[in-house]
Amino acid sequence: MAADMFRDVSIGRYIPAESPVHRLDARVKLLAGFALAVALFAVRTWAGFGVIALYIAAAARAARLPAGYLVRGLRPLAVLLLVTSALHALLTDGTVLWSFGPLRVTREGLEAAGFFSLRLVLLLTGLSLVTLTTSPLAMTDAVAWLLAPGARLGLPAHEIAMMMTIALRFVPTLMEELDRIIKAQLARGAVFDRGGPAARVRALLPLLVPMFISAFRRAEELGVAMEARCYRGGYGRTRWREARPGPADWAALAVSGLLMAFVAWRM
Repeated sequence: MAADMFRDVSIGRYIPAESPVHRLDARVKLLAGFALAVALFAVRTWAGFGVIALYIAAAARAARLPAGYLVRGLRPLAVLLLVTSALHALLTDGTVLWSFGPLRVTREGLEAAGFFSLRLVLLLTGLSLVTLTTSPLAMTDAVAWLLAPGARLGLPAHEIAMMMTIALRFVPTLMEELDRIIKAQLARGAVFDRGGPAARVRALLPLLVPMFISAFRRAEELGVAMEARCYRGGYGRTRWREARPGPADWAALAVSGLLMAFVAWRM
């Protein structure tokens, strides 16, 4: 079960396809993702969350991504959502709905738990849509473009963009590696869900040690591959094709920006 949960992580993956969302400029999708994140943290009503949910559903439909894939990508959040929702429900003061000894569940706590859970689910789903529909090269160029103003102050924009993109793309790779390690340890008779807290922590060592070794090995192999291709950072680097936003890109950015601004301001 744990192995399947880690394998379902969707953020950082890229699914090539022919869709209107895939054809959008990566910079437009990146800016739309930032606008979505800002709106989610500014929204104050359930109606606002509903509008954002409809926006994400329409984008996923236009991207021709299976809904089941996006839903499975939320499984790793289940434990975090459960714990934080319980803390909100039990620790928020307000109208008591249920009590048992020192434990009290309040209406305001349940509302705060719902707000937090829905905000986190929508944020992860929206940002996953950006990575699922954007190639790694296009994502690197988009992040470098976003950081370009800082290059005048000496900020290594290209290097930071490359580092962020590689880290993002390593997430599903490392999750798949962890999936294989868990299955290998289970086949050898390892037990991860029995005993007290100390025993469960000790049981993680057979996972963490090979996980770190694999991560360092992959990083070294990637560095050697980049050096073999004469990669020297952004200095003197040119592009064969310069991406230029078209009318569809500007229209998508305008609609997304105006919608998110309206939701953040009025809802």
